[in-house]
Amino acid sequence: MLNIRCIHTGPLAVNTYIVWREGDNAPFDCVVIDPANSAKVMGFLNANGLVLKAILLTHGHFDHIMGVARLKEQTGAKIYINKLDAPALGDNSASLAAMIGVKVDPSEVDVFVEDGSVIEEAGVRFRAVHTPGHTMGGVCYILDDERVIFSGDTLFRLSMGRTDLPGGDTGMLLDSIIYKLFTLKGDYRVLPGHEGETTLEYERKYNPCARGGMYE
Repeated sequence: MLNIRCIHTGPLAVNTYIVWREGDNAPFDCVVIDPANSAKVMGFLNANGLVLKAILLTHGHFDHIMGVARLKEQTGAKIYINKLDAPALGDNSASLAAMIGVKVDPSEVDVFVEDGSVIEEAGVRFRAVHTPGHTMGGVCYILDDERVIFSGDTLFRLSMGRTDLPGGDTGMLLDSIIYKLFTLKGDYRVLPGHEGETTLEYERKYNPCARGGMYE
């Protein structure tokens, strides 16, 4: 059975997702997406008998990566991120941490994620879709069999990620949403980087992003 749990981490209440597949014998391996507080994540892992194997990052903004270095140190988990956002893991200006006076400990990337990359960790198969616009290296992770999208700060319920920060591009983000996510066939559960979850069909019908595009 596949389990997906969300905990809120960091100063901006990022939705950090823990994904694992239960088998016959615990402890179970797991994947964490966008961890912003290592202590909170480790507390959850220890309480649920989970072993962290991989950290998937949707993008490099500080509020999504603040727990990465410590988790890597404690568990040895592999770090996945798109190469365009990878500098944020070692540069507080690139992650925008310096903008608000926050310091993020540096960490090293293990695997660069590209559009179409398939990631198999902890018995779970993720497919990466490059969705630039919020950042140049923004990525969504898709579970095709379970029809789930971890959309980071690309797509929110009735909204989309902001584009007024360095590396943001409104037209590019709209293209990512309309032509890379909305064109997926059928419905998907959408788990964003902040606030509540939604579905792809709901966003196709009601998200203002669709009004100027093919789903008007």
